[in-house]
Amino acid sequence: MPDDHLLERIFAAIVHGKLTAAAAGNLRRWLTAPGYEEYRPVLAELIHAGTWDELEAAFWTIIPFGTAGRRGRMHPFGSATINDRTIGESAQALAGYLVELHGKGQVGALRCAVAYDTRHRSREFAELCAEIMAAAGFEVLFFDGCRATPELAYTVRNKECACGIMISASHNPPSDNAIKVFWSTGGQINAPHDAELVERIGHVGKLGRTPFAEALATGRVRYCQAEMDGRYREVVLRQGHHGPRELKILYSPLHGVGATSVLPVLTAAGFRDIELFAPHAALDGDFPNVPGHVANPENPQVFDVLIERAEQTGAHLVLASDPDADRIGAAARLTRGGPWRTLSGNQIGVLLADYLLQRRQEAGRLTSDDFVVTTIVSTDMLRRIADGYGVRTADDLYTGFKWIGEKIDELGPAHYVFGFEEAHGYLAGDYIRDKDGAVAALLMAELAALCATEGRTLHEQLERLYLRIGRHLEKTVPLTMPGAGGMLHMQEIMRRFRAETPRSLGGFRVEEVCDYATCTDRVPSDLLVFQLEGGNRAAVRPSGTEPKIKFYLFTMEPPSGSKDTATAQRTLEERLRRLEADFLKFAN
Repeated sequence: MPDDHLLERIFAAIVHGKLTAAAAGNLRRWLTAPGYEEYRPVLAELIHAGTWDELEAAFWTIIPFGTAGRRGRMHPFGSATINDRTIGESAQALAGYLVELHGKGQVGALRCAVAYDTRHRSREFAELCAEIMAAAGFEVLFFDGCRATPELAYTVRNKECACGIMISASHNPPSDNAIKVFWSTGGQINAPHDAELVERIGHVGKLGRTPFAEALATGRVRYCQAEMDGRYREVVLRQGHHGPRELKILYSPLHGVGATSVLPVLTAAGFRDIELFAPHAALDGDFPNVPGHVANPENPQVFDVLIERAEQTGAHLVLASDPDADRIGAAARLTRGGPWRTLSGNQIGVLLADYLLQRRQEAGRLTSDDFVVTTIVSTDMLRRIADGYGVRTADDLYTGFKWIGEKIDELGPAHYVFGFEEAHGYLAGDYIRDKDGAVAALLMAELAALCATEGRTLHEQLERLYLRIGRHLEKTVPLTMPGAGGMLHMQEIMRRFRAETPRSLGGFRVEEVCDYATCTDRVPSDLLVFQLEGGNRAAVRPSGTEPKIKFYLFTMEPPSGSKDTATAQRTLEERLRRLEADFLKFAN
């Protein structure tokens, strides 16, 4: 137990404004509760030295279980950071909960799949989770080497695991890492299990561990990559279609694991002219050759060097996946021989949705029971495309692919065609309930090759859609607000939007405001959606995975106003500028 002097110094730090009450409470728990003994010497040293800034940053909150697990900055200790304790208690809570459910006959065999990506300490955290699951009685299927999140999700379903654990912080900076928890569906953990897990995390004491080498020697942990790599590749290939394959592709894994998933799938599908971009090929958690060291395919600047290389080699399509290869970004020429431009997450989504619906229609397999899925903060264009094919649309889901996965099962996997979210996440097929960069890359390559044989680029294919459906343009404006101060600022912005709801935004009258925090027909969410006149709309929400608040802006012109491409584009861009200015003015 800590001496009274430490507790007195913590109290004095609160009185003098050097430590918040929340940080002090979490720090006291680490000093007094069972299971934290190894951290107490260094905490005592920092308290005696008065290193309050570091202690505040490490303990200002309990790292939340967000949209896809627990994600944040790595630090050797602290309830607000990713470290052995916060990773370990997540795995311990998961193991305990599933053991109880198993006893009630609600899950299958006690089996867990574990994988990790290229980030710093990912292998260490993965072995820690495997040790905890093995000690709890699980058989652990472990990937010996970095693998993609979708392959982990597929392994959970294919091997009938009770759960899966992925160590990856997706596209976050190199300082971050995370634990993603997958349910037996091959999708992210959802209600009511997520709430139960959060409750249990707060009551974990000592971590139960079987040393990794011992668990491996006794068969409690078993390497599975030799078995699962081929199975995963084959199931992704089954989502593809016959067609032309004459296409020169430049591909970047952005220093992540995509060379184990995206690249083998493209090659096996018959795309032979693929260049792996050498400066991004190394497995490196520092992401050294990516702008700002943030390997995010949503960021157009990521593609600058890729487009330069594509110009040199005569490539037709540029693809890039994020570090755990569950998302994909793309760039193509505007016209044959013209300049290059990246495609937004929404643009890729509608291109692939139209392609898949058309292929199914041509095969005589499209029915009115078929459906496509997206989120509230993704483009309205998907519904208009689906209406044209006479199929159903579910486009009122919260952000996060777990909601899309849940909707697939609710409406029936046999009729599921395609799902996507604006943050470059896509899924065709029902082999998992999460997004997959490999299947998206395969379908993008197929569509680009088909367009090339008909003399079009992907952007020109998009123009065809605009003339048929109407021109749509969207923009996401993120504001980064880290730490306790940032959290308070985000809360204040949301409070003011609710208390002082603007009557107009971007010059458009606000016709309706939907506040999803007061929902009665679904789990409440801190999300506001503004329906604006003329078919435009906007939304605002704090991110569930990053210290950001995001503004989502949507504009559109009907087909009649989309024929003059340049004029229509300028009109929509000006609308977005006005909307962005109003949201930023309100936020600041």
